[in-house]
Amino acid sequence: MTTTLPAYDEVVARFEPVIGLETHVELGTNTKMWCGCPTDFGGEPNTRVCPVCLGLPGSLPVANKAAIEATIRIGLALNCSIAEWCRFARKNYFYPDMPKNFQISQYDEPLCFDGYLDVEVNGELVRIGIERVHLEEDTGKTLHVGGATGRIHGATESLVDYNRAGIPLVEIVTKPIPGTGALAPEVARAYVTELRDVIRSLGVSDVRMEEGSLRCDVNTSLNRPGEEWGTRTETKNVNSLRSVERAVRSEMLRQASVLEAGGRITQETRHFHEDTGDTTSGRSKETATDYRYFPEPDLVPLAPDTAWVAELKAALPELPRLRRKRIQQDWGLSDLDMQSVVNAGAVELIEATVAAGATPAAARKWWLGELSRRANETGVELADVGATPAQVAELQGLVDAGKLNDKLARTVLEGVVAGEGSPTEIMTNRNLEVVSDTGALTAAVDEAIAANPDVADKIRSGKVAAAGALVGAVMKTTRGQADAKTVRELILARLGA
Repeated sequence: MTTTLPAYDEVVARFEPVIGLETHVELGTNTKMWCGCPTDFGGEPNTRVCPVCLGLPGSLPVANKAAIEATIRIGLALNCSIAEWCRFARKNYFYPDMPKNFQISQYDEPLCFDGYLDVEVNGELVRIGIERVHLEEDTGKTLHVGGATGRIHGATESLVDYNRAGIPLVEIVTKPIPGTGALAPEVARAYVTELRDVIRSLGVSDVRMEEGSLRCDVNTSLNRPGEEWGTRTETKNVNSLRSVERAVRSEMLRQASVLEAGGRITQETRHFHEDTGDTTSGRSKETATDYRYFPEPDLVPLAPDTAWVAELKAALPELPRLRRKRIQQDWGLSDLDMQSVVNAGAVELIEATVAAGATPAAARKWWLGELSRRANETGVELADVGATPAQVAELQGLVDAGKLNDKLARTVLEGVVAGEGSPTEIMTNRNLEVVSDTGALTAAVDEAIAANPDVADKIRSGKVAAAGALVGAVMKTTRGQADAKTVRELILARLGA
């Protein structure tokens, strides 16, 4: 049965959304949270495991100091207070990808708490309250095979890979976010985007959503103006920035449809479907009581030294939002131009290209033009398109030196992306350098004049603008390698103009 959803404008006119986000970040430590197993992405299934991360009898966990330090740095960057004393807890639930049948996490005593992150939406700052930042371990990964959807329903068998089990995982939980109205989906996306940039700037995770090192659960509820907040749903494991925005919008539309029909919203987890943009019911949502939390008996409490925390705070890098403002001013960009750079994920790439010798304008031209187009066509991140900032700066240097024009530079860039070598090597190997030697160009100029007598007569009579047609003819003859300025000068000299 197909349900007709209300229009989005009607939903925000009748209801007020409240959103919240729970974001999981896999830390980029060398070893797992409680043992010495490596954490590299990939690998043959179940080859990066040991008795500790498999929860075998008699094995005991030892906390990873690097993971604790990374979590504190994340908390400090999010303006959180750092606990002077806290401890780990056992969170009991039974999934096939949980080898111990419990997860070592934190419950009522998180490592970091009561912070905030400012994000910019439509030119306005929105402050997102951070409830807590706590440290736990990741689960394994289940693969359902034999079905059409990749989910357990309809699958013929399920396979479990425990390589990921025990990898340090930071959970960042926002406070409820009311008052965003029609912008709720955009605020959710802006928050996850900014959070990803903050964590990336700290160097504690690669935060690649496509690899699962950044995963987001999106909570959404609706209430009529003046009434108490509604029942929330939790859309699990949303794996792209675009999908975070779509998941909030989809749930707002669905919940409004249910409420308008006199129904009630069930507190549950839901699955987001990338192909349709819809969510479907998962399972009823557990409460803390269902998890039967109790202090982890095999780990001592954490009591971070205040002097150590102060050292970590003093060493924090410049926050991305402040850094963008500084860069925008340095580069002389308008708000709209800077937003285009941010949306393309090109801030660091352009900055590195400028550091390698290009001007901000030239670096922005290549990354937002030809390279962004190629990234979109191939479906990869801009940073993975196949060109480095140093290569782009070298390419622009060849243009500035008059050895390449824009057309030839684009051809050289094709070779760079294809892995043929440096711009200089490709230019030399393909014989693409601009020809500016007047002796080499004179014959081509004379040929163009002879082939276009009418145009030549116009130039002789003083209509020098007509020289463009002859310049084009020479460029065609030389396969675009002639220096256009030199060609124009030769044409005017030959015709006495």
